[in-house]
Amino acid sequence: MGSGTGLQDIGENLVDFGASDAPLSADTTPCDTCFQIPWALTATGVAWNVPGVHKLRLTGKILAEIYLGQIKNWDSSQIKKLNKHERFPNLQITPFHRLDGSGDSYAFTDYLSKVNSTWKREIGRGTKPAFPVGPGADKNSGMVQPIPAETFGITRGGIAYIAVTYLIAHRIAAASIKNAAGNYEVPNFKNIANAAKGVRIPGNRELHIVDPSKKDKIAYPISTFTYVMMKSTDPLGNGPELRSFVSWAVTTGQSFSEPLDFVPLPKNIVKVDKRALSLIH
Repeated sequence: MGSGTGLQDIGENLVDFGASDAPLSADTTPCDTCFQIPWALTATGVAWNVPGVHKLRLTGKILAEIYLGQIKNWDSSQIKKLNKHERFPNLQITPFHRLDGSGDSYAFTDYLSKVNSTWKREIGRGTKPAFPVGPGADKNSGMVQPIPAETFGITRGGIAYIAVTYLIAHRIAAASIKNAAGNYEVPNFKNIANAAKGVRIPGNRELHIVDPSKKDKIAYPISTFTYVMMKSTDPLGNGPELRSFVSWAVTTGQSFSEPLDFVPLPKNIVKVDKRALSLIH
């Protein structure tokens, strides 16, 4: 249903738990006694459709300027300079964004806020930010369409940020994004894991790993944790069962991460998660 729905439903006592790629602070729904546990590691990829262009390099600066409407054409000098091995047509850029509350929107705008001061000042980060340009679509599926019928892709001239799990499932290529170390990386498992390597864990377990330090040489810079959201007293009365399930998910259940196109949790996160399980009643 999307991260926004997960955050909203647990806030309104409709479910035992919600799940989101965005932390509790990203939602305006009141959520008394709610807390979060990171239980998976993933990323947001950037897909495109430019005829004849098979690989694409981008920087955070260029991404921000595209989504601010400042770079409007694929044959712009900024893009061509990074991609000298490709031939770009005179084609308008159509930047797609999510209309529904989305953890991918949060991760993407969290990243743009980190690398571009104009974006941070005028737009900021959020699950439903006010994108200044481009059409909107609901869910990951709305960001792509069958092109042709047996495959999925972005509208001609389009660019879109999409959950890596969705890109993998539909075999859609992701752009290489420049990280703080100066390397262009795609959202492969090892690159996502590298982004989380030096994460610091605050008391509320809200983890930001976009644009990590240059010491993380191969880090993919739009990586994010995904969370399970719960209340200390389960509104549906399933506290013991919920505690058992989440305990399994952050330990034994991590063996299912890679088959489901997620990255297993780092050991230091698992330790924090185990301690947090005592909050469930």
